[in-house]
Amino acid sequence: MIDARLQTLRVLHEQGTVTATAHVLHLTPSTVSQQLQHLAREVGVPLLEAEGRRVRLTAAAHTLLGHADTLFAQWERARADLAAHVDGTAGRVRIRAVSSAVAELVAPAVARLRAVDPDVDVHVSEEESDDCFPLLLSGRADLAVLIPTADSPPPTDERFDQRPLLDEPQDLLVPEGHPLAARAGADLAEAAHEDWIASPARADQYRLLLTSCTAAGFTPHVAHEAREWFAISALVAHGFGVCLIPRLAPVPPEHPVRRVRLRGPSRPSRRLVTAVRRGSRTHPSLARVLDTLHTVVRERVDD
Repeated sequence: MIDARLQTLRVLHEQGTVTATAHVLHLTPSTVSQQLQHLAREVGVPLLEAEGRRVRLTAAAHTLLGHADTLFAQWERARADLAAHVDGTAGRVRIRAVSSAVAELVAPAVARLRAVDPDVDVHVSEEESDDCFPLLLSGRADLAVLIPTADSPPPTDERFDQRPLLDEPQDLLVPEGHPLAARAGADLAEAAHEDWIASPARADQYRLLLTSCTAAGFTPHVAHEAREWFAISALVAHGFGVCLIPRLAPVPPEHPVRRVRLRGPSRPSRRLVTAVRRGSRTHPSLARVLDTLHTVVRERVDD
């Protein structure tokens, strides 16, 4: 087994503070500090230095992190190779995903997998994209389906294996009777003077709204905030504004709203990716989940 203190150092590098690291790892801050002090004594070089009330990693710590990332990736490969020697594909897979992916991709994939392979134990949880990487790193998630943001690790990050899953267009959701409701398509700039419904708490979607509208030449006036698509759709239905909605996001059929497909050079889209700890993708139970997920995606694209 790899020294758990190396994992603590990796999470500290990701989170930036001892308190946040303790929260992610379900430890106390004093335990985190003690682990890193003991690790520094064992390797014989200082790993942390004070920076006001915070700490920062030393150059030696960054060198050690590079080796730790290699060790953990190789450990994941070893676990995957050893699992292949066990009959069957039984195992637990913890999936964290953004809400629309849970509803339209993950849930159908897991239901299909359960029907043919009930020994694979899958746990699904909705998460914001930016929360998924710390959960993968700490071992509290095995697979994330997320939307990369400006704060996401780059695809070259040695800790994670990130691969495209689906490029999902965005639609404009408007109430029935809206001038754009009967249109087959519209340019996003045509909604420049509308009131918008969005939520900064839904970070990935909110960033997409801002960048898409900026590319279309305007800043959206967010008049009302709602987080859940059911609530957003209800506000649109009652004439409080319009919203940008992913193609996969479900809209209650009883809401008098219309999806307008966006077109033109500023047509917004978002990329969904799968992320796992580097080296773990070939683990049999995780591979089964990923294969089934990709099958559901292909069927959705074909539709």
